[in-house]
Amino acid sequence: MSSLPTIAVIAGGLATRMGEKTRHIAKSMLEVAGEPFIAHQLRLFRREGIERVVLCVGHFNTQIEDFVGDGGRFGLSVRYSADGETLLGTGGAIRRALPMLGDVFFVTYGDSYLDIAYLPVAEAFVRSNKRGLMTVLHNEGRLDTSNVEFDDGRLIAYSKQPTPRMKHIDFGLSMLRREAIANAPSDRPFDLSLLYAKLVKRGQMYGYEVTQRFYEIGSFAGLIETEAYIKTKTS
Repeated sequence: MSSLPTIAVIAGGLATRMGEKTRHIAKSMLEVAGEPFIAHQLRLFRREGIERVVLCVGHFNTQIEDFVGDGGRFGLSVRYSADGETLLGTGGAIRRALPMLGDVFFVTYGDSYLDIAYLPVAEAFVRSNKRGLMTVLHNEGRLDTSNVEFDDGRLIAYSKQPTPRMKHIDFGLSMLRREAIANAPSDRPFDLSLLYAKLVKRGQMYGYEVTQRFYEIGSFAGLIETEAYIKTKTS
């Protein structure tokens, strides 16, 4: 694979779980190890060989755009897709950004630091011939609520209403083919998890198991853990 696909980063949420900490700042702009979190995330993408990023923005979008710009100082080409007056949800944001994303693309979240190798994920997706890919981590309720039933290399079920059979968790890095989402409404909010659940049910979502834990800044505990981890990487 000569170059990795574009990555779409969903970074337009309201970050209500962070309370006062995000009252006047976008979650992606929270300070982590001395600089905005998004700087660490973008450098991770570049390290892994990604060259093109589409930031799906909404809440406090100008803060992110003013800091990141065109991505040149991170060695990236960064474009922006804005929700507009109505927040479109995770699925609606990706659907709106579709003209910028190409036929195959990564999807992740603006509060996630996913320190894995991205090239093997892309290669596995191409080999799978499926419409989507979900990275999963064996979790047993350790990091958050397990929401994936994964057995013998196969995704069996995915839901935000978990069952006792779900021992894995959505790691936070996915891949989609354009046709998986192209028929969704372009101006209506919807959750990406609903699309993923449908793809899993139809046998069109490939499961790629990882062993490295994820880090996130969507909670106070997660922010502390992420900062500690990133400091070990940069010290």
